Amino acid sequence: MNGLDAGRAGLRGERRNVDATARIEAAFRDAGVTGRLHAADIDTGREVGVRGGEPMVLASVFKVPLLVAFYRSAAAGLLDPTEPVTLRPGERSMGPTGVSAMLDEVRMSLRDLACLMITVSDNAAADALLDRVGIEEVNATSARLGLPGLRVETNGRDLHAGLLADSGAGSLGELWGRLDEPGMLGRLSALDPARTSRGTPAEMTRLLGLIWRDEAAPGGECAAMRRLFGLQVWPHRLSSGFPYDDVLVSGKTGTLLTIRNEVGVVEYPDGGRYAVAVSTRSLLPIAVLPQADAVIGTAARIAVESLRRRPSGS
Repeated sequence: MNGLDAGRAGLRGERRNVDATARIEAAFRDAGVTGRLHAADIDTGREVGVRGGEPMVLASVFKVPLLVAFYRSAAAGLLDPTEPVTLRPGERSMGPTGVSAMLDEVRMSLRDLACLMITVSDNAAADALLDRVGIEEVNATSARLGLPGLRVETNGRDLHAGLLADSGAGSLGELWGRLDEPGMLGRLSALDPARTSRGTPAEMTRLLGLIWRDEAAPGGECAAMRRLFGLQVWPHRLSSGFPYDDVLVSGKTGTLLTIRNEVGVVEYPDGGRYAVAVSTRSLLPIAVLPQADAVIGTAARIAVESLRRRPSGS
């Protein structure tokens, strides 16, 4: 390809990206959300984004950098992944899934806590693992991997307590009932990326790329992480955009009041691998909003399809 042909191919690629971003923006508007997205070809580096460099509230996506720090610490011999932990009723973090929802004392290994943290987004498991690894180590790990803007600021216990303190509500149920009060959303530090755990969609896709290329940790540990992402049980967000038996979607969701996130990797049978991070904020203070969930898959599919169109002349 000569210089002129390369220039034309580049312009065509730019036009495809512009078309994809316009379609993604339209999908966000139709779903009644504002959104951020970044998608990248893990092997070529080609990318497409919609405000992908702007910080997003991580919510439960903070469990991804925590998982990386855990497995790196295990590989370095700083902790034993089979170390048993006892989680007692009344002492563990609240949540609707996993150990958080159980009534009796539970004893399991650190690596099994990591499994519940990723596959069903268990808050109690995540906080127990974070207590063992340490927030400082999680953030230091992200910095070592070239992602200093990816920051975990709090655990699930303190996040929940902060929501109640900021709102003056006595429970999350009461808070949901008062979300439409004037100024309420602005008072909640947990919804402000400047005051809570944060990172950009582009940073999240870079981290996923490191995991999938065996660069975030030794190969065995990266394989263990990929296995857990592949076992996530939620099909209603990222996976909904790729309803094909031969396409593998691995991911991690994050939900906090009006914020709905998912980051993950989409793998095609031809070997194509695409890291995607989507963060949305609903304009309506409603807990069940199917269109806000589904648009994550729609936007991801548009982005990945754009990346899969090979540049003309290549």
